[in-house]
Amino acid sequence: MGFWSTTLIFFLAGVVASLSLRLCCNRGPSTNLFHLTLIITATVCCWMMWAIVYLAQMNPLIVPVLNGEK
Repeated sequence: MGFWSTTLIFFLAGVVASLSLRLCCNRGPSTNLFHLTLIITATVCCWMMWAIVYLAQMNPLIVPVLNGEK
């Protein structure tokens, strides 16, 4: 999977989680805002962790050394 398709999956997961929270746990404006903030923060943090690991593999800092001579 590519970078943008997985980014879209994370975005859709965040939207689904936000909508399900809104439908299932409607407790008042202050609590709803707090829960929505937690979901958005968790989604962005998970996406950033995935993106950093994914992009770090494109240009690794440690280059493998091939030993052709024995």
